[in-house]
Amino acid sequence: MMTIITTQIPLLLLLLLSLTTFHKCMSINDHKLVRCNEKDKETLSIFRKGINDSFGLLSTWSTEKDCCAWKGVSCDNITNRVTKLDLKLSPYFDPFRTSTGEINMCILELEFLSYLDLSDNDFDVISFTTIQHNITHASNLFYLDLSDNDLQMDNLDWLSPHSSLKYLYLSGIDLHKVTNWLQAVNTLPSLLELQLSYCNLNNFIINPSIEYLNLSSLLTLDLSVNNITSQLPNWFFNLTKDLTYLNLRDSNIHGEIPSSLLNLQNLRYLELSYNQLQGSLPDGISQLPNIQHLDLSYNKLQGSLPDGISQLPNIQHLDLNSNMLSGSNIPSTLENLSSLNYLSIGGNNFSGEISENTFSKLSNLDWLDLASSNFVFQFNLDWVPPFQLSDLLLSNTNQGPNFPSWIYTQKSLQSLDLSSSGISLVDTNKFSSLIERIPYLFLSNNSLTGDISNLTLKGDMLYLNRNNFTGGLPNISPNAGGYARDVDFSYNSFSGSIPHSWKNSKYLTTINLWNNKLSGAVLEHVSDWTQLGFLNLGENEFSGTIRFKMSQYLSVLILRANQFEGTIPTQLFNQSSLFHLDLAHNKLSGSMPKCIYNLTEMVTLTREDSFVYGTLELFTKGQEYYMEYADSIRKTIDLSANNLSGEVPSELFHLVQAQTLNLSHNNLIGKIPKTIGGMKNLESLDLSNNKLSGEIPQSMALLTFLEVLNLSCNNFDGKIPIGTQLQGFNVSSYIGNPNLCGAPLNNCTTEEENPKNATPSTDNDSIRESLYLGMGVGFAAGFWGICGSLFLIRKWRHACFRFVDGVGDKLYVTLMVKLNSFRRN
Repeated sequence: MMTIITTQIPLLLLLLLSLTTFHKCMSINDHKLVRCNEKDKETLSIFRKGINDSFGLLSTWSTEKDCCAWKGVSCDNITNRVTKLDLKLSPYFDPFRTSTGEINMCILELEFLSYLDLSDNDFDVISFTTIQHNITHASNLFYLDLSDNDLQMDNLDWLSPHSSLKYLYLSGIDLHKVTNWLQAVNTLPSLLELQLSYCNLNNFIINPSIEYLNLSSLLTLDLSVNNITSQLPNWFFNLTKDLTYLNLRDSNIHGEIPSSLLNLQNLRYLELSYNQLQGSLPDGISQLPNIQHLDLSYNKLQGSLPDGISQLPNIQHLDLNSNMLSGSNIPSTLENLSSLNYLSIGGNNFSGEISENTFSKLSNLDWLDLASSNFVFQFNLDWVPPFQLSDLLLSNTNQGPNFPSWIYTQKSLQSLDLSSSGISLVDTNKFSSLIERIPYLFLSNNSLTGDISNLTLKGDMLYLNRNNFTGGLPNISPNAGGYARDVDFSYNSFSGSIPHSWKNSKYLTTINLWNNKLSGAVLEHVSDWTQLGFLNLGENEFSGTIRFKMSQYLSVLILRANQFEGTIPTQLFNQSSLFHLDLAHNKLSGSMPKCIYNLTEMVTLTREDSFVYGTLELFTKGQEYYMEYADSIRKTIDLSANNLSGEVPSELFHLVQAQTLNLSHNNLIGKIPKTIGGMKNLESLDLSNNKLSGEIPQSMALLTFLEVLNLSCNNFDGKIPIGTQLQGFNVSSYIGNPNLCGAPLNNCTTEEENPKNATPSTDNDSIRESLYLGMGVGFAAGFWGICGSLFLIRKWRHACFRFVDGVGDKLYVTLMVKLNSFRRN
């Protein structure tokens, strides 16, 4: 019996312990249901009201739920107060599903809030209450990120109560009205990181009442891409001696680099590229012992590279690209930079010889940019570098005629740019193996030859344009790692059709095959390229009809100078992104579609011009222009040199943003509608060599931007409308219209000037001619009717003669009587 009781005691204890644990868990769960602080919940609810959450990203923000369970909200487990709010757009979300509306800064009234991140959304209003400028409690906020919203602020005075801030990110907010940003930042003595890039800052002004700037804790400062438009003041580099990261890229800073820069002895990252800096490099720049990243590219610096730069023991990134620096000591200077992993010194006037000795100690080199330089390259054919590069840029250098053999040894290359480097000879097997594995390949404007149709290229960006490749097009791997896929094989001698493998490349965005010898019904692939924005198939021998469906993103479509036939599909004019359409010199027939032309880019004036990667030949104003990229500022429609017939749809003239319109060399009829006067952005209009008729509308005198006009060889009539614009063109713009008059042609007669009024006169002339003709016919009929009867009927003839004789006798007797009477008198 005792044994039984003894064995049951542990079981009882275990049961008791389980009940106790269960009770505690229940108590905790019950506590969770009511732990949200009501004051915090009220503040969050007010903040929530200003947000437009059409995508339901804040659907968990229900008043029926604990606010600590709301999306993005975190609470302290002990005090139950809100300590963190993170509504940053997650990179895993659809980028278009952002929060919009108002940021109500009442959120800063949360007493225990230490972390606030509202970045990467589309908030466009920020509001403050008077309470926020007079916060009575000590602010706990140490992290604040409002960057990358569509906001504008007039001042930063609201920052002053938050002296505990260590991380402040306001990049992408328009601060051009803020003149005291330095003073506002000066109230944050604990600040470690400050990022104000893309803020439209325009000054380095300090209030004279401030004796010194209290930013001694600052480690990271990013003021890149602003509009400072001033010199760097000496005091700027005295802000803090502990600064490790400084980025002033593309801020329109000019003048010389102050010597006070050398005060930043802990600096590791210095970015001053894309400014207007002048003068020479400070000699003491080699005295920055911890510098790892140095970028002074795209300025106006002059002189030579200081010898001491080779003594920088930790330099890893060196970019002096595109200045006016010169000197021949560069190769020897580089030899000792053993920690270097990024080197960019192209675009300068450096000279001298580059050989394997230059790179003998640079085993860590990963990025090499010597583009647009005057170096003489001397490498042994069997040289194997001590490094494996990921990026190599040697464009606009003299490498040829042989392809540099040492590049074949680089197995990790992700980007290779040898454009315009004079290469014509390659090792076929090694070259094929190399270009098949490089994602970003730029070999344009060389003299490369051969048949590469058996290759399968991996690349995301493939630029082989302006070479002498022959045979079929290479295959493209559908399994390439990237999404943006640009293919430019223009200006070669490729032949045959587009390979079937291209059909599976669903992420192609740019295709340029201009000026080859390609053929076949290419457009059967178009419906599979759902991301396509640029398609240039001009100057080939493609055939078939123009098929749809095409990508909704298509901005540029060039099918010029091929053998396409059939009608222009209606769907083509529903491409809302299209701003460049060139179907000239084909065999298209039928009438132009009569529909609503939903080419939004050519109807609506957008806030910003967009551009699409892809070179093109722009035919406008009677000239051909080579464009490095397609810019929506140039809106073009060219349907010339086809067999189009019928009237020009009036809807076409609603494309009021178009700048070039060419319908010449077709069989179009009808009149120019008056609505053409609304196309006030037109710079070039060519309607020549058609069968258009009627008067030139007076509204065309409103086309004040028109530089080129050709209405020749039609059937226009009447007087050319008076207006300095139309009279400013020469005779060649109007010749071939016989009934057209007025300057610069001959002066008009009354009938020519008013062809509508002259129409009745023309009718009267016709009636008069008919009357005279009728009279003549009537006279002839009557004459021969009488004379013929007298000739054929003897009895009538004798009676007629007797009548004539009797009348003659009577006339004779009467005449003699009158004569005798006259004599007597």
